[in-house]
Amino acid sequence: MENTNNVFNLDRNMKVHNFNAGPSVLPNEVLYKASKALIDFEGTGMSILEIGHRTEHFTAVMEEARSLVRSLMQLEDDFEVLFLHGGASTQFMQVPMNLLESGETASYVDTGVWSNKGIKEAKLFGYVDVSGSSKDNNYNFIPKQFTVPPQARYLHITTNNTIYGTQWSSIPETEVPLVADMSSDILSRQMDFNKFSLIYAGVQKNMGAAGATMVAVRKSILGKVTRKIPTILDYRLHIENGSMLNTPPVFSVYISMLTLRWLRDQGGVAAIEKINNKKAALLYDEIDHNPLFRANVPNKEDRSKMNVTFTIDKAELEEEFLKFCKKEDIVGIKGHRLAGGYRASLYNALPLESVEVMVEAMKYFSLKKA
Repeated sequence: MENTNNVFNLDRNMKVHNFNAGPSVLPNEVLYKASKALIDFEGTGMSILEIGHRTEHFTAVMEEARSLVRSLMQLEDDFEVLFLHGGASTQFMQVPMNLLESGETASYVDTGVWSNKGIKEAKLFGYVDVSGSSKDNNYNFIPKQFTVPPQARYLHITTNNTIYGTQWSSIPETEVPLVADMSSDILSRQMDFNKFSLIYAGVQKNMGAAGATMVAVRKSILGKVTRKIPTILDYRLHIENGSMLNTPPVFSVYISMLTLRWLRDQGGVAAIEKINNKKAALLYDEIDHNPLFRANVPNKEDRSKMNVTFTIDKAELEEEFLKFCKKEDIVGIKGHRLAGGYRASLYNALPLESVEVMVEAMKYFSLKKA
């Protein structure tokens, strides 16, 4: 018989330095436990891919995942936590479908591609007031001065912008319900999550593997529109059924549960924020002091600590630097096609060591090309 003793011997040192924007790096112990569960989930004799979603085995997974979100975010009792299909892109239309009455107004701040997509979808259900925008400056800053119409049903922001590398450093004060797409910085830093009425996030950056979307919603804001909402898009029905209205993305929810456990065991959001701050400071310091590179976001207050975007001053060296990084096992730093340049994503599971390797590569390359 073939020796399979090393099947689950996953060694992070054998892996590349993964700066991909999403799906993204996962903790080593999550990969290890998930690989075991693919063969035998907790001694059931079945793979996690084979178990029924309404069995006691998976309902326990779902409930733990939801409970961990509540605990890590310190949510008030009015919140319900859901794991849904469709990614954040489905939430662009599910939010206004559930919250915005036809003929009423929702307020949005346009800080990039994803908030712009949300605006487009919201216009299908009511009026949209774009209260603030950084579009004219290629989305390289976060608008600070804007006015929200008092009649707005809600204000929507995108807390972090993966493509352009900006991030809200503080949460805007508003008298209307606050809704946020937190797909790329969820659980990366401390904040008062109870200031929001609805939070959604694709889990594939800081909370697990692609396939599920986490929604935390206050029950008190639901049921106020008169339109008929399709069953699968009605938050209230998902709440009533404990995220089991239809077959959930079982494996993705399981990976999320493991990732949330890992985050809890690191010391929670407060502990991971300190590491994230250190990673971001290290990389931005190199970009700001290396004569070959330049940050895309000039205002340090607006710079994302999750997605660091930058360019090289000599355009003819852009591809050469990418090839050099690949040789050094640094992957995923090519910028989005709309922004160009480079993007290094520093999500929770990315080790500080990977950022140190990146910085050393930048220093060496700059000296080599001086």
